[in-house]
Amino acid sequence: MDVSMVWRQWLARHDRVRDALPAVPLIVVATAATAVGDASWHEPRWQEAVWTALSCLPLVVRSRWPLPVALVTLATGLTLMALAPSADRIPGAGLVALYTLAVLGSRRTAWTVGIVAAVAITGVHAGSHTESLVGGAALLRFDFAIAATALGRAVRNRRDHLAEARERAARAESTQEEEARRRVAEERVRIARDLHDVVAHHITLVNAQAGVAHHLMRANPDQAYEALAHIKDNSRAALDELRATVGLLRQIDDAPGTRAPIPRLADLDTLAAGFHASGLRVRVSRTGTPAPQAPATELTAYRIVQEALTNTHKHASATLAAVTLEYGPHTLRVTVTDDGRPGAPAAAGTGHGLIGMRERATAIGGTVTAGPRPEGGFQVVADLPLTLAPATV
Repeated sequence: MDVSMVWRQWLARHDRVRDALPAVPLIVVATAATAVGDASWHEPRWQEAVWTALSCLPLVVRSRWPLPVALVTLATGLTLMALAPSADRIPGAGLVALYTLAVLGSRRTAWTVGIVAAVAITGVHAGSHTESLVGGAALLRFDFAIAATALGRAVRNRRDHLAEARERAARAESTQEEEARRRVAEERVRIARDLHDVVAHHITLVNAQAGVAHHLMRANPDQAYEALAHIKDNSRAALDELRATVGLLRQIDDAPGTRAPIPRLADLDTLAAGFHASGLRVRVSRTGTPAPQAPATELTAYRIVQEALTNTHKHASATLAAVTLEYGPHTLRVTVTDDGRPGAPAAAGTGHGLIGMRERATAIGGTVTAGPRPEGGFQVVADLPLTLAPATV
């Protein structure tokens, strides 16, 4: 591991040691400065070294109480400047405290204390050396105090920007996760609708054909054999559609060759033939000029017809159902009616089928209405857009 990284981690766990570190070079430099003469080295002036050490002592808690430490160190430094004008030095501990206050405190407090300290340092130096306030040495000390505050604010601004960037990144990641969960939930609902449609449709046909075969097994074995053949075909079709639908949960990509073809409106005749074999005659008619429609519209229309016929076969006492596709300039109207008895409960099931039809239509911007007819039977009407708006897709 990098030595510098280990050192930084150790300092992060020992705040007091980290805060006191700047005092070490300040005391060494101040002590050495008092030993420098005009032509040679001499014994340091220990009194000034002790004052410097005392002014650095509050730095041990500078990160905990930045404002009191700044005031104490500046007061000690100014006192030393006034008592020992011959030293001609800058209060280093006060500059470190100003920097710390600018990093940890508010901007207003940092600049207020920084400007007052700069003026005070300049005034004390000018007064103790009988110099002008705008002299070079006095202005140098003013600049040092302002520079310490400005450097601290720059570090604080950089830290704030980094914190905001991390927060935005975390928020973006959280938003992406929520969006992913929402899409997964929507996909689960869509697959559940498909599974409901497939299972309900084919199991209904299989059940009806099994009843026919059971009834005709002794009286008419040939027709019973034909009913069993229809059961076999519908069972195979149900398994194929279930495999294609559940397979979507296992696929990594959307390669078109790995999925079964999506049902289309052209397959309604095949759908009607399956119901006819189970005892429900279905007529399919088309009016208007057929126009190209979005794949989602075509699939939705097919599933609505499939679910409506399945409900008719399961719950209505009907022998005939009519499916009408009316092509308009911008919409496709799908109407499914049956000839059930007046007042017969045409939708005595759980209601999941009608809910699924409405959800499918709403998902592409369409509507579905359903209810009994006065003359008898049940009717489902769906109005679906031929093309989908960009915001809906």
